[in-house]
Amino acid sequence: MRHLLDTKSLSPAEALRILDVAEDMADTQQREVKKLPTLRGRTVVNLFFEDSTRTRISFEAAAKRLSADVINFAAKGSSVSKGESLQDTAQTLQAMGADAVVIRHGASGAPRTLATSGWISAGVVNAGDGTHEHPTQALLDAYTIRKRRFGDDSRGRDLSGVGVTIVGDILHSRVARSNVWLLHTLGARVTLVAPPTLIPQDVSTWPVRVLYDLDEAIAAQPDALMMLRIQLERMNAAYFPTEREYSRRWGLDARRLQGLGADSIVMHPGPMNRGLEISAEAADSPRSTVLEQVANGVSVRMAALYLLLAGAERDADSTDATRKGTTR
Repeated sequence: MRHLLDTKSLSPAEALRILDVAEDMADTQQREVKKLPTLRGRTVVNLFFEDSTRTRISFEAAAKRLSADVINFAAKGSSVSKGESLQDTAQTLQAMGADAVVIRHGASGAPRTLATSGWISAGVVNAGDGTHEHPTQALLDAYTIRKRRFGDDSRGRDLSGVGVTIVGDILHSRVARSNVWLLHTLGARVTLVAPPTLIPQDVSTWPVRVLYDLDEAIAAQPDALMMLRIQLERMNAAYFPTEREYSRRWGLDARRLQGLGADSIVMHPGPMNRGLEISAEAADSPRSTVLEQVANGVSVRMAALYLLLAGAERDADSTDATRKGTTR
C-alpha cells in the first residue's frame, strides 16, 4: 500500500487486510509493554490544516506505539498562516526526511494532490479532506461493527448481510462518504436518513437506500445505527428550521433507542452534540460504541501506518511478526 487516500478505491481484499492487521495490532496493545519496534527510524508527520483532537492524537499514539518519530504540524501559527503554499510545505517536509504524512485539509482532494504531485516521496494518509473522505474513520467504524458482531472470531470476515443506517448531515460528512463506499465493499447494506436538504445531489449514484423518516429506518431494525454530528461550522444556509425541530425528527432520543433491536449498536464518530443528534441516554447506553471507536482507532491507524511503511516489504506471514513484536 503506497497511500491511503480514500475507501472508494479499496478492494475487498485490501480492506480486509487492513482490518485483520488492526486485529493483530489490537492484540499487541493488551501486553504490559505496548510499544513495537516495527517503524523505528521512520518519521511520521501529522500535517493538520484543520483543527482536530481525536484524529490527531490517535495517529500520534499509533505512530509512537510503532516506535516512529512523530512531528506534529499545525497550520495555525505556522508559515501556512503567512501564505505558504501546500507545495512549499510539502517540500519542507521532504527536506526533513518525512517517511509518511498524515494530512487533514479543508480542501477536498488536497491529500491526493500531495500524493501525486511529485513534491514529496513520503506515503500519504488522508485524515479528512473537506467534504470528500475520511478513510481511517470508516475503517475503524467497520472494525468496530465487525468486532461487536463476531467478537474474537472476526479475522477474515466481511460484513455481508449487515444492515447499517447512517443518520444526519450526509451532505457535509466525509465520514458518511467513506463509510458508504467501505461498507458496500465489505458487503453491508447501507441506508441513509436525513432531511432532504442534507442529502447530496449525486446520492443516486451511491450504493445506498435513502429514507427521510428515522422512525421508519429504526423499524427496519438495523444492526448498526450511526448518528452523525450536525456540522454547524460548515453550514452557510438554513438546512432545517431549528435545532429543536431537527432533534425531534432526526435525533436519537430515549424512545427511539428503545425501538432498536436487541443486538443493534449505536455509533457516533464524535464529537457529539448531546441533545441534538443524540441524547445522553443513547450516547451512554450499553449499546453505544463511541468509546470503543476511539480505542479501535489507534489499532486501525497502527495498521495503516504499518502497511504504508513496512507492510509492502513483508510477505504473507508479516502479521506473525507484529504479534511477536519483532521485525524481519
